[in-house]
Amino acid sequence: MESHLTKPTKYNIEDSNIALLGSDLEKRVREHGGDKEAAWNEAGVGLGLQIWRIEKFHVVSWPKAEEGKFYDGDSYVVLYTYKKTPESESFSYDLHFWLGEETSQDEAGTAAYKTVELDDHLHGNPVQYREVQGYESNQFLSHFPHGFVCLKGGISTGFHHITDIPPVDTHKLYRISITPNPQPSKSHAQLSAIREVPFAGSSLIEGDVFVLDKGTKVWQLNTKESAGKEKFRAAEFVRSLSEGRRGCEVAVFDEGGHGTGIFFAEFGEDTTIHHEPEARTANDSLPTPNLYRLSDSSGTPTFSAIEPPISFSALSSSDAFLLDNTFPNASSAAMYVWLGAQSSLTERRLAMQYAQRYLHEKFNGDASAKSRKAVAIPIVKMSEGHESDGFLALLGGQN
Repeated sequence: MESHLTKPTKYNIEDSNIALLGSDLEKRVREHGGDKEAAWNEAGVGLGLQIWRIEKFHVVSWPKAEEGKFYDGDSYVVLYTYKKTPESESFSYDLHFWLGEETSQDEAGTAAYKTVELDDHLHGNPVQYREVQGYESNQFLSHFPHGFVCLKGGISTGFHHITDIPPVDTHKLYRISITPNPQPSKSHAQLSAIREVPFAGSSLIEGDVFVLDKGTKVWQLNTKESAGKEKFRAAEFVRSLSEGRRGCEVAVFDEGGHGTGIFFAEFGEDTTIHHEPEARTANDSLPTPNLYRLSDSSGTPTFSAIEPPISFSALSSSDAFLLDNTFPNASSAAMYVWLGAQSSLTERRLAMQYAQRYLHEKFNGDASAKSRKAVAIPIVKMSEGHESDGFLALLGGQN
């Protein structure tokens, strides 16, 4: 019998805002979850990482065994509780909501709303991050010392452990990359990510390592510019896939070496390794970030530029501010939102939405890949007295 269920509307980061207060979505979230979220009773009460997945308007604890694995059809809320120094009497928090590229509007909006709710529960102390698949902040990736893994699937399709034996005709391709951690003193020196990418020759990019899972065979391809740590992380991943699969064949190929053609042949004739569309130019000189005062006194958010040079002293406790560091090659590229202690309640509750609206207005009509990256870039919200290190560094430190 044919199903008449309506397929959920996919969330589109390029042309949609996440509606929160006063929206139909907020009403549906409240109807399903009530005014008080039971999941928050155990949130932030101890050090460490906590993850919840949004399942049809509900907040569901994510299994510890799956920690670090995310599905592109889902939305998640992630809380990291820590102490800034061993002597600190109070906790500090990094609070993220992560949106998969195939997640629905309802899931994305619920994740955003529930993150605001958890932020309120923790008295506005967390530094809050909006994360979009493929554009995650370094701070988010640093919470996963064993690596961040992004897979296809999600709550609407059911998810399977990657170690489960797949069908015989499986062709799953994974890209393994490692980048330096800008703040290695706070955690590990490298940030690793494993992403399931489309099974196509265009997915093979120079500088990374790739793993092809064929079910009965698992192959690793090391591109010429890939680093030893990427190869080692890929080998660990290959081992995790192949263990438990009786008779599974494992092979490692080096680009330009013997047998590489066998790997390429899986993708069709004339398959080659591609170069990144944008060169990695972290050492290039970058424009100075722009600082704006945010106001909603007219009923519509407005952004007034602060004349350079900008510094922490330009901030005022009675206002909210946006720090625009959305330059494509910036090592800590992000849109920062700072809320003064006396900023309005509406500004505090809708700060993320206002920042996203700013990005849409800034890049409206630009269909380039650079525009998508800027719109999807992390949005980081913080309250006065709870600033992130990245924000303070851009303003020359706290006076």
